[in-house]
Amino acid sequence: MFCLRLGRNPRVIVTTTPRPTPLLKRLTKDPHVVVKKGSTFENAKHLAKPFLGYMRDRYEKSWLGRQELYADFVEEKEGALWTPSLLERAREAFQVKPLKRLVIAIDPAVSHGNHSDETGIIVAGITLEGIGVVLEDLSLKGPATLWICKAIEAYHRLKADCIVAEVNMGGELVEQLLRNYDSSISYKAVHATRNKILRAEPIASLYKRGKVWHAAYLPELEAQLCSYIPGSSSKSPDRLDALVWALTELMIDTELKYKIWVG
Repeated sequence: MFCLRLGRNPRVIVTTTPRPTPLLKRLTKDPHVVVKKGSTFENAKHLAKPFLGYMRDRYEKSWLGRQELYADFVEEKEGALWTPSLLERAREAFQVKPLKRLVIAIDPAVSHGNHSDETGIIVAGITLEGIGVVLEDLSLKGPATLWICKAIEAYHRLKADCIVAEVNMGGELVEQLLRNYDSSISYKAVHATRNKILRAEPIASLYKRGKVWHAAYLPELEAQLCSYIPGSSSKSPDRLDALVWALTELMIDTELKYKIWVG
C-alpha cells in the first residue's frame, strides 16, 4: 500500500491462486477490492490437450482442483468434524474389496414442500478387514413415495443386507412404506439415545484413523460434512445423519435400542 501513495487513483492488480490465507480473505471482503475469478479451462485453447485431460482426471473432483482449476476458496471451517483434505484422503485410499455387509441408511424428511429438508439416503458397506466404504449418496427432495422407491431400488440392485432408519424422525413411516411396497426387505429401526454431536464424533474419528473410504466423489455429501460445526450449524444435515446411521450400524458397537423386522 505504501507504493500507491502517488497519483490520482493508484491501483494494483494481484493474480494468484485463491489459497484461503488471512491476507487474501481480508482483501476479498474489502469493499474497495474488485474480485474477478476464472478457471483454467477458460484458457483451454492455449493449453495442451493432454495437460487439460490430466488435470481433469487427477484434480477436477478434489478440493485442490476446486482451488487450482476453478479459483474457489476451499476453507477448513474451524470446529468442523470433517475437512476437505480428510475426505480427499478417504477417496484416495479406496480399493475395490469384497464387502461382508452392505446397508442403506435413510434419514427421512418429515414433510414435503418447497422448504422441506431432503431425505438422506446413503449406501455403505464394510470390508472383510473392517474398513467402512461409502458407496453412493442417493439423497433427494421429494415425496415419501419417491424416496422409498429409490431406497428399494438400491437395496435390490446392490443386494443390501438391510435398510436402516431412525424411528425418532419418521422411521415408522419408513417401515410402513416398506411393508406396503416390498415386505421382503430386511429393515432395522434405530432409536437415537444420544444427541447428534455424540453420534457424529465417533464416525469422524474413524475417518481420521483411515477406517473409512469413499468409493466416489460425493460433492453434496462432502460439502455437508465439511460445513457441519457441532453446536452452531442450524440446518438439518440430512446426508450427514444418514451417513452416521449407516456407519454406526456397520462399525460402531453402540447401546442404541433397536428392533429388526424381516418381512
